[in-house]
Amino acid sequence: MPIVVLVSGSGTLLQAILDNQDDYYRVKLVVADKPCPALQRAERAGVPSAVVGMREDRAAWNAELARVVGEAAPALVVSAGFMRILGPAFLAEFAGRTINTHPSLLPAFPGANAVGDAMAYGVKVTGCTVHYVDAGMDTGEIIAQRAVEVREGESQDDLHERIKQVEREQIVDLLRKATYERNGKVTF
Repeated sequence: MPIVVLVSGSGTLLQAILDNQDDYYRVKLVVADKPCPALQRAERAGVPSAVVGMREDRAAWNAELARVVGEAAPALVVSAGFMRILGPAFLAEFAGRTINTHPSLLPAFPGANAVGDAMAYGVKVTGCTVHYVDAGMDTGEIIAQRAVEVREGESQDDLHERIKQVEREQIVDLLRKATYERNGKVTF
């Protein structure tokens, strides 16, 4: 199954995806919204990459992102730490074929500060979610979730790192379980 991975940061989730490629899936392209360390991870793995920088004209940016991703002809697009909301032009092209990883048990704690928000609320259990991307912020249909217990006295950074470890395992497991049908549909 050919996939494209969208990134914005260090790329630790991307690295797990790259390290576990096999007969189930292959990363065809890594796309970032800005220069970032994840691009070096793609380069070291021999995977082509591209940067589609954010523009003032957000609609034009989404159209360009859709064009670049579309050239790789992915069965699935994986948002792995991509810190941008995908717009109508992109979603029209890749609806039902774009998934995102998120460090909380959605619908609780959507957005960029999910781990901090969960800790501030005082939850005893948080976790990670893989969901389909829709027009909202972390509002798409949930595909899978895994729980992570919050430890007494744990720092936000330590909790986030433990969630990331579970998140990496979860996305690789899902990619290996995915079924890519001839009609282009991917099911989990």
